[in-house]
This record gives sequence, C-alpha cells and structure tokens, in this order.
Amino acid sequence: MLILANVRERWSGFLGAFVAVLVGVALITTTLVIYDSARAKVQPRYEGTTALALPPQAVDADGSPEDRMPWSASEAEPLVSGLEKIPGVADAVVDRSFYAQAIRNGEPVTDEGADESGHGFGSAQMAPYKLVSGRAPAAANEVVVDRDLGAAVGSELTVNITEGREQFRVVGTVDGPGYYFSERFAAGQHPGVAAIALIPDKDADTGAIVSGAKKVVGDNGSVVSGDGRSELQPEYIEHKRFLGVQLISAMALLGLFTTVFVVASMLVLSTGMRRREIGLLRTIGASPKQIRRMILGEAAVVGLAGSIAGCLVGVAATPQLLSILKGLDVTPPGMEIDVAAWPLLTGALVGVGVSVIGAWSAGRKAAKVAPIEALLDSRSANTGMGRGRWIAGLTVLGLGVLLAIGTATSTADNRINMAIAATMTLIVAAALLTPVFVGPVGRFLTAPFQRGGKAAPVLVRAELVANPRRAASLVAPVIAAVGFAVLLSGMVSTMRVAYPAGEALKVAGQTIVTPDGTPGNTDEVVADNPVGKAALPTRAFVDTAQGKNGEEAGSYTVLDVLGSRNAKWNKPGEAVLGEKTAGALGLKEGQEVPVRFADGATVTLRVSQVLPDDPARGDFVVARDLVRAHDPAALTDDIFVPGDAKASTAVPGVALHDAAEYALADYNTDAKLTESLAMMLIVIAVGYSVIAVANSMAMAAHGRRRDFGVMKSAGGTVRQLLFTSAGETTLVIVIGAALGVLVTLPPLAGMAAGLSESTSSDVGLHLNSGVVVLAIIGTLVAALCAGVAVTSKTLKRQAV
Repeated sequence: MLILANVRERWSGFLGAFVAVLVGVALITTTLVIYDSARAKVQPRYEGTTALALPPQAVDADGSPEDRMPWSASEAEPLVSGLEKIPGVADAVVDRSFYAQAIRNGEPVTDEGADESGHGFGSAQMAPYKLVSGRAPAAANEVVVDRDLGAAVGSELTVNITEGREQFRVVGTVDGPGYYFSERFAAGQHPGVAAIALIPDKDADTGAIVSGAKKVVGDNGSVVSGDGRSELQPEYIEHKRFLGVQLISAMALLGLFTTVFVVASMLVLSTGMRRREIGLLRTIGASPKQIRRMILGEAAVVGLAGSIAGCLVGVAATPQLLSILKGLDVTPPGMEIDVAAWPLLTGALVGVGVSVIGAWSAGRKAAKVAPIEALLDSRSANTGMGRGRWIAGLTVLGLGVLLAIGTATSTADNRINMAIAATMTLIVAAALLTPVFVGPVGRFLTAPFQRGGKAAPVLVRAELVANPRRAASLVAPVIAAVGFAVLLSGMVSTMRVAYPAGEALKVAGQTIVTPDGTPGNTDEVVADNPVGKAALPTRAFVDTAQGKNGEEAGSYTVLDVLGSRNAKWNKPGEAVLGEKTAGALGLKEGQEVPVRFADGATVTLRVSQVLPDDPARGDFVVARDLVRAHDPAALTDDIFVPGDAKASTAVPGVALHDAAEYALADYNTDAKLTESLAMMLIVIAVGYSVIAVANSMAMAAHGRRRDFGVMKSAGGTVRQLLFTSAGETTLVIVIGAALGVLVTLPPLAGMAAGLSESTSSDVGLHLNSGVVVLAIIGTLVAALCAGVAVTSKTLKRQAV
C-alpha cells in the first residue's frame, strides 16, 4: 500500500519512466505481433491435402537444418505405391515445381513466383483447382493454364521454360494459378521428388492417414500435416518473410536496447533527486532492505502500468507498421494481423523486467543513504564517480573499442551487426563516464561568456561542475539519439559509395546480361551469349562422412554448387573447392566425394583443386553440363560477357548493363530496403530518445524548483531564470550530441576500413549531415520546450 501511495503522490516524478516503458513496450509488442502474423502459413495449393510426405533433411555447414534431399524416381516409386494403399487416401500425388512463364507481345507475363509456377497436372487437385474448361494435358506440347491468364482453349501459347521459349497448345483452364503439364513432361523438367501429397477421400480420418503414411515412409523421410504443411513455401514468399523478419528484428532489438538504456537512466535520475526523502525514511527507522524493496516495488508498479498501456498502443499501431512493411514489399502475400497472447505477455514482461532491472542500481545506491542525508541537499551525492562506476565504464569502453576493431575485420554479413553492437557498447560507456567530462567541458564552453558580467553563464557553469552525475543522467538519452542517427545514416551513406564502386571494379570492361522480368536466364539466353561467365547454380548434398572421421554415413550437408563453362573448371568428374568449404567438409585435394544432386542421383567427384576463396568463382565448382544433367530446372545467373565480345538481347526477358550500371542496379536492389530500414530505426531511436530527453529535462526542472525560488528571492527575474534554464539545457544537449558523434566514429571507421578491403577500393567515412543536424535540432527543441515549460509553470506557482 505504501508503494502505491508513493506512486500516486509522486506521479509526476514517475511520468517519464512510465512514458518510456509505454513507448518501448508498444514498439516491442507491435514488432512481435507482426512477427507472429508473418509466420509461414499453409499455401492455398496445399489446402486440399491431408498430409505431405517429405524427403530427409540435410544440414548446412553450421549444422542447422536446411533443404530436404529430393528422392530419385526409383526411391519415390515404392513410396507412392504404398501411400496410395492407405485407407482413406484417394490419391498420392507427386508434386513437382519448375520454371514456367508465359510470353506475350514479346515480353514475359509478370509473375513473382514464376520459378515455381510449372507443375504436373496431378498437382492441381491438391488445392483443389478444378477444370473450368477443356481437358487434362496428355502430350508433351499441351498445357492447362489459369483462366485469369485469358488464354482460350485450343490457342497456342508461348511459355518460357528452362530450355527457353516453347509453343504449347492450351487444352484446358483451371480456377487457380500455375501452368499444368503432362506428368511425363513435368518429370523431365524436375526429375527429383520433393513432396508427395496425400489427397483424402470424403470424410476420411486424418489421424489414420497420417499414422499410415508414417509407417510407409519410415526412416526415408517424414510426414507433415495440419500447420506443418506450411513448410513448403515458394522461394519468393520465403525471401519476403526473411527480409521482413530481419527488419522487425532490428527494430525490436533497437527498441529493447533503447528502453533499457532510457528507463535505467531516468530511474537513476528520479531516485537521485529523492535523496533527502530517503534520508528522512532512514531517520524514522526504515532499513536498507526496506528502501530497496520500496524502490523496486515502485518501479514494478510503474513498469506494469506502462506495459499495459504499451500493449494496447502497440496493438493499435500494428496496422500502420504492416502498411509500411507492405509498402516496402517485405510481407508475404495476403498477410493479415493475428493478435496472439504471447506477444502481449512478452511485451509486458519486458516492460516490468526493464523497470525493475533499471531500478536495481538506483535502489542499491539509495539503500546506502545515511539518515543524516535528510538534513543535506538532495544533490550532495551527485558529485564525482564511485569506484564501481569507474570500473564498469572503463570495462565497457574497452569492450566497445574491441568491437569497433572487430568491425573492420568481420565478414560482410556480420559487419553491420558488429558496428551496431560496438555503438551500443560505446553509448553505454559514454553514459557511464559522462560525469568525468561534464565539468571540464562545461568550463570550456562557458568560458567565453564569463567576461560579459552576466549571472546566467556563471550559474550554468556552477550547476554542471557541482552536479556532474545529474547532468550525466540528462546527457545519456541525447548520446543515444544522436549516436544512432549518426551510425545508421552513416552506414547507409558509406555503403552507397562502397558497394557500387567495388562491384564496378570487379566487372570493369564487361557487359552483363541480366534477367528482366524473369527469375533467371534460360538456356536459350546462354546459347545466344556463348562467350563469358554463365554460372548455373544448384543445391547439392555432400556426404560429410566421406571427409570426416567418426561421422555416420548418410550425414549430408547441403551447399550451393555452381556449374561453370569456364575451361579451367568445366572438367567432367572434377570439382574445384574454396578453402573454407573444403575445410568445413573435411576434404583435401585429390580426394573423391559423393555428391547427391536435385534429381536424387549420386555422382562421385574428384577434388581437383582447393583454391583461396573467391566469390566470383564459387565455393564448389563443377562442370556446367553435370549440373544441367541432374537439375533440368536450374536457371542461369547473370552472364558476364567480356569487352571483346558482343552481348545479345535477342531473347525476351533480358537486359544489358555496363559495369557501372550493373553495380548500381545490383546495389539498388537492396538499397531501398536498407535505407528504409535505416530511416525507420533512426525515427525509432531518435523519437524515443527525444521523449526521454523531454521527460528528463522536465523532471530536472521540477526537481530544481527550490533553486529557482532562491534565485528569484535573490532578485532574479522570470526572464533571467528561463534564460538560465534554456542555457543549461542547450549546454547539456551540446555535450550529449558531441559524445553521440564521437562514440559512432570508431565503428563507422572500422566499417569503412572493412569495406575498403572487401571491395578493393578506397572507401572513406561518409556521414549524412542532414540527418545528424535534424536529430540534434529535434532533441534540442524537445528539451528546451520541456525544460522551459516546467520552469515557467514552477515560477508561476511560486508567484501565486
């Protein structure tokens, strides 16, 4: 009851922490609801199935579950036969997916999922998609299409497949998307079997079917039903889900860090301003344990209230975030908001937990207050730094420096995360060590104003020198706001210069043939451009037991294999490996390794060379004809035509670029998402920190009402006092902004150095001055408005 009474009595002192928790929990709740809503769902074309039989799963180089290894035709045949005999199963359909895209008026028909739009006709019954007109395809040159395509039965349709453009006769239409060919033709395009769908009889027992299917499949694979069928997702949908999850994960991580950082600094400030009150409680007999319990209890109440409000605000804001993500094209098609209980509970637990953890340090210090403190100035303990803070600050600073150095040496995939981690660490270090800088910096910045004979500069200087720890609490959210604005905008600006320059350097003098409206280049395009690199990628499976002792046979690792037509690598029966891949697989030059391809066939290859890693060459390179023989559905990557040869665009669905255009176009593919992510994170970090700055300044101004009363009694006018408050606030913002810029320079410099090395070009440090100035001005305006408003209100009350 005492805790609740304290919260009610001192609600204005807890308002800042309440708002900070509310905003943080709202952000976390919103991102978690979006994350939960974006989870993989059963695709419409599998809704008519009761279960799916899937092949065994391989692992990636790190041992994480990855692609499933397709069955060969001979392996799948007895499984299909056995599954068809299960009571309640109307049909067991071999589901195949491959590239198919209509060509009209010389241009490919727009289709995001074109690389998986081709199927055998039997797959149409999985949805089920029913024949609207015509009949099922029987010959290799016949096709059934979606009625929305507008192709009449009996008409000729040009369809782009892996081989290139082919003429097909439309023999039927269905009420769903896709191109449906004869089963024999589909097996030629995709010989491996990646899924067998079980179509149930009417009113069949799903449990019995699943149980029977598991007995048939045994150790040769697995059976999924219900929501488990969502495992089969088109690649383009999975890619969008991945991008969206990456974006909202970054938002949630930044929101969590900012919440912890801001709430902790505000609670420390609030508790420090109550030193005399706590001293009075100690005088009347309160024990240190009771003081700690009171501080933690108040924080828990404030955190719970803020969490409840934050959850409500977060749910209300979710549609807006979803709209933004849809605008960035990083959500699965047809995604809708689904509010489950766990995001709300997680957000609430984070809010309460952050509040209690943030109050722990403040409560520990408050418990040490002696009863005599009731007779002293509440800010008497705001001078200097304790040994624990020195140790913590220097330790965190050292860790931040190591992370900044690591940013320069980390891989391209980890460089951004390393830079963000280094900045977070250095922000915490700066906040801990700020009391050391406030006094000297305050003296330096106010020195030019000392000669004017004005009292305000003297008072501002004295306040900063006498109470550095209070000033440090005010500076902390400013460091976070400016630091993240500088880091995120600087990363985008630096990468915008580095990546196109590096890519252009790699392909200088070449003409690049890229897909335009298609997911890849067909064999027709490759034949039309017979000179130059034309890598044919596929996913293959290596039996790692062949290279590593002690592993069981059949322990497969999935990896990207490139088929090359380069005379150096295009040698039958041989493979060229990069050093990292060879080490991960335990392979050496001269060894033989069995490789299982997409059609389920296993081919033994000899490792002819192990070379230094080179992304342009590939990590596992084999003969192009080998990949084509075992993966007829594979599409070719960009074709790099040397300067002394002529590139061709005679085949529809391709475009030509020189080195500069290609590099810029390649970067711009991800630049829009990267820049949008950066701006969203900047808005979150700066907006949140601005709220914290405004609350902190308001709390500080409210806590100094006695000081203002004394200065007013000594003859100070309202204008002079407001000017003094504004001057102190401005000085605090300047110090925080300077530290915010300084803590981000090492990670950005490390990132620039790493980019210089990886792109083989001279990359300097680039800052977005507009974003930085806007963040500083926004923080300053919010702080001035809050500080001056509370000071003005306090002075008016004193006048009354």
